[in-house]
Amino acid sequence: MPLPQFLEHHDAGAPSLAPDFFTRPPPPGRSRESTITLDAEGVFHHDGERIEHPRLAEAMHRWIARHPLDGRLILNNGYDWTYFVVADAPYAVRALTEDADGFPVLVLSDGTTEPLGAQVRLGARDVLYAEVKRGAPGGPFEARFSRHAQSQLGPHLTSDPGQAEGDEVIAVRTRGGTVRLPL
Repeated sequence: MPLPQFLEHHDAGAPSLAPDFFTRPPPPGRSRESTITLDAEGVFHHDGERIEHPRLAEAMHRWIARHPLDGRLILNNGYDWTYFVVADAPYAVRALTEDADGFPVLVLSDGTTEPLGAQVRLGARDVLYAEVKRGAPGGPFEARFSRHAQSQLGPHLTSDPGQAEGDEVIAVRTRGGTVRLPL
């Protein structure tokens, strides 16, 4: 099945500023609902099949946004938009790098980077999640750490005295301070 019409266009840059951009109806014969999904590993699928074209998949990660009126996740290429389904988090932490002072920096699935902040949680199967894109329209968003990125946290981990005598918890050193990892 062909991809939704708006995906046939290349990345148009910034979202449209037209006041009716998010309220105008879809193109004739189309729907704002799609069969596009983003799985827990951060891989896009359409009609159940993995989107194989690397540049299209990269662009789709850049198009992730939140609808300003209903808060649902959308893909917005600046020309048109559609809803899509996210199995877990809309962003993935693909890898970690360090800033000039050695603090962890997240490499996100849309190709952007940002410092690891204080909002970190532990999910099912001990997968870490971080709050990202706090300043983005519709933000903040959640990002799921890939196994690779989670393993790269090792050099940044430290122990932190716990509440009870003799208890210690694992923490990560960030530019903003030490963040206790919820265990």
